[in-house]
Amino acid sequence: MTNKMIRAENISKYYNLGRLGSGRLREDFKNWWDRSVKNSRQEKEPRNHIWALKDVSFEVSEGEVLGFIGNNGAGKSTLLRIISRITAPSSGVIMGNGRVASLLEVGTGFHGELTGRENIYLNGHILGMKKKEIADRFDAIIDFSGVEKFIDTPVKRYSSGMYMRLAFAVAAHMDPEILIVDEVLAVGDAEFQRKCIGKMKEVSTQKGKTVLFVSHNMQALQSLCHRVIALHKGEIIDSGEPETVIGRYLKRERKINSFQEYEAIPYAPGNDSIRIKKVALLPEYVNDQEVIDIRTPVNIHFEFWYLGAAYDNLIAGVHLFNMKGECIFDVCSEGAMYTNGLIEGKCTIPGNFLNDGSYYISLVFVKDTTNPLYHFEACLAFDVEDYRKDTAWYGKWQGAVRPAFPVTLTTKE
Repeated sequence: MTNKMIRAENISKYYNLGRLGSGRLREDFKNWWDRSVKNSRQEKEPRNHIWALKDVSFEVSEGEVLGFIGNNGAGKSTLLRIISRITAPSSGVIMGNGRVASLLEVGTGFHGELTGRENIYLNGHILGMKKKEIADRFDAIIDFSGVEKFIDTPVKRYSSGMYMRLAFAVAAHMDPEILIVDEVLAVGDAEFQRKCIGKMKEVSTQKGKTVLFVSHNMQALQSLCHRVIALHKGEIIDSGEPETVIGRYLKRERKINSFQEYEAIPYAPGNDSIRIKKVALLPEYVNDQEVIDIRTPVNIHFEFWYLGAAYDNLIAGVHLFNMKGECIFDVCSEGAMYTNGLIEGKCTIPGNFLNDGSYYISLVFVKDTTNPLYHFEACLAFDVEDYRKDTAWYGKWQGAVRPAFPVTLTTKE
């Protein structure tokens, strides 16, 4: 019988928006009573409260790789923090069986004043390892991270990419029974991301190793995971075989469709660096037919408030995916410095480029080429209809794209 490494029973996490407490015991007790008792009898939530997770239950077996998907704010990262014992649930029970190594965000588990070498030993001791065990893995950690030249430098002087390379190398090489990884791998360059995926595959194939993985990369989830759980507004809405769950999730996200607009910064999706004002698809319909077919150019228009540091080298990327989560293309703006304010972005997908099918678009904002600021996942979606001329064959046209490159035939004498 397979051992259960993690069991979550009715996990809920509740947050007060705004101030953390009133400073008076009587008022805080009243707020607790309203939340735990009165709220259970009412469907409507108080305006200044939010449930990040509601009655989440699942089990993870020994040797299983479990993925989590969901849009921004679905509760994925909150759940991983609870499993990692970084935060406690408001209600419910979480039980684990084995040593846990977590990589949830840049900086987790590292002390900025200590050197890379000292942080490796510190993390090893936190995981319960002996000094000799850490020393035996030390060279492998340094080699994987690629920061050997800076290993005796305080990590507060590392770039975000260097920080993450070392943090992942430590987490993956400390021989945990359970490895928990959030979307932090996006910090590294393409070569390092491939190394991370390869290392996670290696860890997952070792006997008894269990991996929990959150990512916006659907291909990585399908490749690595044995099972995927989909979250929406803090609740599990789907669970099962990766390809099936991911397919259903992407179809649900298509409801976002061709336009989103937000009137003010406090209500707009984003964070302290980026807030989205508007995203829109503007097709250039052929012959005034309001149908996007393979001939139709599609203009992507987006506006966002930039709130970050003026010295950051800002890049905005447009990622196009099919409904299997396969990336069709990834294009981006030139890096430049911007002052705070409203910025407009445009991109055009030319006609006679895409094959017929269903697609969705994500916007990615990055500073200094490698450090992600915000990922607006599946914010736009559209269908491309087929169009053919002078043909009697109506089967599915092969290929991810369908360019109108000319092919000429000439009679040769």
